[in-house]
Amino acid sequence: MRIVIAGAGEVGSHLAKLLSNEDQDIYIIDENVERLDTLNQKYNLMTVQGNPASFLALRQASAGSCDLFIAVMPHENDNMVACSIAKFLGARRTVARIEHYEFMEEKNQQFVKGMGVDKVIYPEYLAAEQILTALRRTWVRQWFEIQNGEIIVVGVRIRSDAKMCGMHLKDFASTHHNFHVSAIKRGVETVIPRGDDKMEEGDILYITTRREHVNDLLALTGKVEHKIRRVLIMGGSKIAIRLAAMNRDDFRITVIEKNRAVCDKLAVRCPGLESVYWGDARDIETLADVGIDSFDAFIALSESSEANILACLTAKEIGVKKTVAEVEDIQFINQAEGLNIGTVINKKLLASSSIFQLLLDSDSSTSKCLALTDAEVAELEVKPDSKITRAPVKDLKLSREMTLASLIRDGKGMLVTGNTVIQPGDHVVVFCLAGAIHKVEKLFN
Repeated sequence: MRIVIAGAGEVGSHLAKLLSNEDQDIYIIDENVERLDTLNQKYNLMTVQGNPASFLALRQASAGSCDLFIAVMPHENDNMVACSIAKFLGARRTVARIEHYEFMEEKNQQFVKGMGVDKVIYPEYLAAEQILTALRRTWVRQWFEIQNGEIIVVGVRIRSDAKMCGMHLKDFASTHHNFHVSAIKRGVETVIPRGDDKMEEGDILYITTRREHVNDLLALTGKVEHKIRRVLIMGGSKIAIRLAAMNRDDFRITVIEKNRAVCDKLAVRCPGLESVYWGDARDIETLADVGIDSFDAFIALSESSEANILACLTAKEIGVKKTVAEVEDIQFINQAEGLNIGTVINKKLLASSSIFQLLLDSDSSTSKCLALTDAEVAELEVKPDSKITRAPVKDLKLSREMTLASLIRDGKGMLVTGNTVIQPGDHVVVFCLAGAIHKVEKLFN
């Protein structure tokens, strides 16, 4: 597959890194020579210097013959124009990163399509969605639903008092048939576990199950579900604004922002907020003045990853039940996930998940992907005569880089065991390490 990325900023560079691992034909366009040289040295791709929203640069990158054109420049107008040109030149499918929600509204979709944009990615919207999920499911780090909730994937950190802690996977699987431990994040490394692996204190386990068995995980993982009502947000960012707009009276939200002009804007744009405070949430005295001990959740959305991490640690020490930190520096995510700060969100990974969805299946309504820092969770439809259907799973000699966690057959979810025979038309949930997704796809096609 030929993929052209317009823009080598943080998002574009991160996508180039992920996609270059997937055995794809990648072109990336940018005006900054230093950025392109860095990408050239690190990854397997082609670079084109020039304006990513110009006919000349797009022709040089052969955008007219690409399967997927992704515009992720800083400004949405440039992204829309780049997609429009690419579609005119013959690009099969185009994706534009946007900055305003209005491009997602149903009443504006005819205009967006007319511009030559097949799909828009609004990272702030994706982040707000994930935060709302974290507030409704306080005991998990991540929550992922497949096929309208037929299959649930949760990421949860276990403590020493968890019933699962210290068990080998083969022993756990023999006594708890309703759960599939599909991946383990231990320190900075994610592994696809086997039967002899042991679950240890501090591990983040990615567990696949059906919805009716989710509550049983609370006892197994030693977790308690907390009811969230009052939420304090640090930073009046676009995510905060979108979160306030998406909140349907489920939560009473207060925002604390150090920029007075932003405070005034929030008061006008977000009438549903309980209150807006002018102050610096990194200061403990300010938090005390706001009454942080009366809030159920604290969400750090400032521009600084370090400040967000430290603020969440402070909130946890004070006794706030649920904390969420926006960590945009990829290098900090592994360290942040190892700390006691609850859920970590990253817009680049969320955008990557949406774009991976396009790579895995031309019908985005039936394919989902969750991109972790060094692994992926994908839902793939099984094609007739594909290799994955030729024998029971235990006899397929699958790579240790992947595991088949569950499947949906005729609308019904079920876990995959060694004796399962995959059938054409099944939708299979696959966990694999970063760079292995192209090996997985070959089994399903």
